[in-house]
Amino acid sequence: MRIATSIRARALLLATASAVLLSACGGGGVFNRERPDEFAVQRQTPLVVPPDFALTPPREGEPRPADRTLQEETLDALFGGSAPRSAAERDAISQAGTAAPGIRSSVGDTGTHTVSKGRLTRDILMASEGDGAAARTSAGS
Repeated sequence: MRIATSIRARALLLATASAVLLSACGGGGVFNRERPDEFAVQRQTPLVVPPDFALTPPREGEPRPADRTLQEETLDALFGGSAPRSAAERDAISQAGTAAPGIRSSVGDTGTHTVSKGRLTRDILMASEGDGAAARTSAGS
């Protein structure tokens, strides 16, 4: 009887151990990770030496491109850098004259007097867009 109990105990222990080990195989874990698709892998193209682009060394006394500030680079990117002005621009700037040093402060001041442009200007600015087919002019208004 003792031998039968011992065989049953061993069989029960073996069945329990087998069930525990097999349960680890079906639940994912280490063995169920996502693998790369071997058909989606591409070969890398070989490195190519870029063309020279005929780069010239900087002139003596000029600032190095890396020495420029972020603000200067931003302004160049937005407005195209210091391009030569056209004749019309130079003429307009020369006729405008020089600005007063504190002009920005005085324009925003509440005590600055402004000129009313009148009802006609306001009506023109607030007019709806149209194709202009019904547009007319009137003499003296």
